[in-house]
Amino acid sequence: MPLVRIKELPQHIGERVTVNGWLYNKRSSGKLQFPIIRDGSGYLQCVVFRKDVSEETWKAVEDVTQESTVRVTGTVRAEQRAPGGVELGVESFEVLAPAAEYPITPKEHGTAFLMDLRHLWLRSSKQHAILRIRNELEKAIRDFFYDRDFVLIDSPILTANAAEGTSTLFETDYFGQKAYLSQSGQLYLEPAAAAFGRVYCFGPTFRAEKSKTRRHLMEFWMIEPEVAFLEFDGLQDLAEEFIEYVVGRALERCQEELKTLEREVSKLENVKRPFPRITYRDAIELLATKGMSVKFGDDFGGDEETVIANSFDRPVMISRYPTAIKAFYMQPDPKDPSVVLGLDMIAPEGYGEIIGGSQRIHDHDLLLQRIKQHNLPVEAFQWYLDIRKYGTFPHSGFGMGLERVVAWVSGVPHLRETIPYPRMLNRIYP
Repeated sequence: MPLVRIKELPQHIGERVTVNGWLYNKRSSGKLQFPIIRDGSGYLQCVVFRKDVSEETWKAVEDVTQESTVRVTGTVRAEQRAPGGVELGVESFEVLAPAAEYPITPKEHGTAFLMDLRHLWLRSSKQHAILRIRNELEKAIRDFFYDRDFVLIDSPILTANAAEGTSTLFETDYFGQKAYLSQSGQLYLEPAAAAFGRVYCFGPTFRAEKSKTRRHLMEFWMIEPEVAFLEFDGLQDLAEEFIEYVVGRALERCQEELKTLEREVSKLENVKRPFPRITYRDAIELLATKGMSVKFGDDFGGDEETVIANSFDRPVMISRYPTAIKAFYMQPDPKDPSVVLGLDMIAPEGYGEIIGGSQRIHDHDLLLQRIKQHNLPVEAFQWYLDIRKYGTFPHSGFGMGLERVVAWVSGVPHLRETIPYPRMLNRIYP
């Protein structure tokens, strides 16, 4: 008897098969029982007709508890109304491991309760769909860069210096020295760009931000490309090509998951190049027309980003932020040194910034000056300055937080559901 995964069943119509999985839920109607089985690849409606099975099998189905581990054997039948377009006419139903009373039921549960049971909540259909979308986006990201001849550089998690300001560092002891959990792989990518031309890293990053907003996690995954000889206009082109590609992949390959989440896909289908591009000064003027008082030198918060995003029907890129509020490594605009050649891409529907990037300073003396202005220890950045001493070159890159994009594509309001085990201000369990 072939052992078949649920997603493969449409290729086995008319055949007798065995499926291993867990009881998701069940319903009954007199002489019929309908257990729904999941195995991680899909959901299967099983049909148990009392006259077709032994009393032992009937009772096993009758008594089985939610999330018990089961093995079901029967004949695959086409049924368009069932999940996946097939159902299983059951011959035998074996309970391999009965489950204790399952704490997550179809009734409404509070978020804190569900987060305490995150290890079980992952099994529910919506959480399952979100993380499958995350899986597809991760594969799309790797495909995008691999197909464009980028080399994956695995940047370190433990670092000796800061990339995004010292106030949000997680500090740890490294054999008597101070070390920090990485905020970004960017600084390590820039030397690699001199070795390989086009590089990217993709891994966990850490920010000790005392923030409780729905847009922040203490630990999140970031994608960061860095490209030699790429200047600012080309960086904007790369960012919008990338976002169009990964959203397109989700639309193409995650139709069932988006349906489970009741996502309004027409908004995602509109994510097509070119994206609108405005400057920081344009954004201030736009906010003023919406009754928001923001002056040059102010950073935009979530409210401002949402107002800007709602003025467009697809992601919008904001460029040329004030030098004073941006990172030390960003290249000043040669036409206006009060602003940098940096960009933020804001997602529609209130999901906020999904990409931040810039052209990097490639002049050694200017970078040294900026490091000192930011009161950073020069000796800790000597290796970073070296890149500008041994064959410097213009280069650019960006970072994209995976969880914000998963939240946007999935249509879920909070980042905590877009990563298997979220780390938040007051949560490191489970």
